[in-house]
Amino acid sequence: MFELDPESERRVPGSLPGVRVWPVGSLLRAIADSLEARFNPVAVQGEVSGFSRAASGHCYFSLKDEQGQIRCAMFRRAAGLLDFSPRDGQRVEVRGRLGVYEPRGELQLIVESMQQAGQGKLFERFVQLKNQLEAEGLFGAGRKRALPLLPKAIGVVTSLGAAALHDVVTALQRRAPHIPVVIYPASVQGAQAPEELRQALRRSYERAEVDVLLLVRGGGAMEDLWAFNDEQLARLLAASPIPVVCGVGHETDFTIADFCADLRAPTPTAAAELCAQPQKAWLGELDDLQDRLRDGVERQLQASSQRLDWAASRVSRPSHLVTRQHARLAGHAQGLRHALQSGLQREKSRLQALGLAFPQALGQSLQSQHRRLERAQLRLAPLDPKLVLQRGYAWLADMQGTAITRAADTAPGQALRATLADGEVDLTVSAQRLI
Repeated sequence: MFELDPESERRVPGSLPGVRVWPVGSLLRAIADSLEARFNPVAVQGEVSGFSRAASGHCYFSLKDEQGQIRCAMFRRAAGLLDFSPRDGQRVEVRGRLGVYEPRGELQLIVESMQQAGQGKLFERFVQLKNQLEAEGLFGAGRKRALPLLPKAIGVVTSLGAAALHDVVTALQRRAPHIPVVIYPASVQGAQAPEELRQALRRSYERAEVDVLLLVRGGGAMEDLWAFNDEQLARLLAASPIPVVCGVGHETDFTIADFCADLRAPTPTAAAELCAQPQKAWLGELDDLQDRLRDGVERQLQASSQRLDWAASRVSRPSHLVTRQHARLAGHAQGLRHALQSGLQREKSRLQALGLAFPQALGQSLQSQHRRLERAQLRLAPLDPKLVLQRGYAWLADMQGTAITRAADTAPGQALRATLADGEVDLTVSAQRLI
């Protein structure tokens, strides 16, 4: 056990005899010494709750179960050895030393190591519902809708006392003060929160007075945000007739509502900024459009004025216009006559040239045909049958003029006619001799 420094012990007038009166600091140190002697080192298993990491790198959270919870601190050196990112609802096993944080008189566990010990019950329920709804297609990208570019009104579903409402209204007033904001109040934490959130959503659907809806809440532990993991709320969000932006918690917080909404924002303020473009930007765009429209109108007026001046100059003196038209007609007539005379002259010259060239071309053609005829006669002369007859041959035919070329075609007593070089001779077949 431990002993108290005698100098720190004192008596209070009227106190019970034999009862020590402790200074607070001494009592806390004595308790810390007792814990150190009896428990440390200690291993604890439980669910992570309210996990946060400071800028210094130190981590702070609570470990809890059904029967209680204990505050924990994990300094930067130990946190740097983690091989996973702890999150709320996750079941872990830690090893460390129990102690007392004397400035606040709180019991705390200084964590020296941490390892996963399976998912906590809340997280297991979260994962199970997420997988179920995802399989049903409630998270599909195809059903996500784009936010309206210029909403006529923006609805906000949150608690009237929530800091998130102040953040959203402030952001909207700063960026788009001309857009009306309609608030549908509902609890955002506690057993009654899921039903109130559903009722607020139904009111916004039925009243149909806004173009986009913001579902917002500030950060917190997983159990604080649990209302936004309600299955009926998720299905109601998926069936929303208007686009919904979910801005629940901080950037690292995720709920089922985030996956069912058309767009997830990391914070409530970011949700407001996503659905309302800055008024200054639109005013600047309108100024640019006004300048372009004014320039375009001025250019159009200048062009129309020039056309009007030209038309006026032509209409002011009709006689000048008639004179110009007569001059144009006279020019066209002269051009037509010149073209007709030129065409006739060209045809006359062409006919004269053809008349001069025709006799010469005709003579050349006759000479050419005469030479062709002479060449044909030279080629045909060797084929003249009379030349063959002059060599002692005769052309033999019957009395009907049919040529006899074989002895077998004749018969004794048959009359034949033989054509010789200088005349014809009638013959009678006396005998037939075949070779």
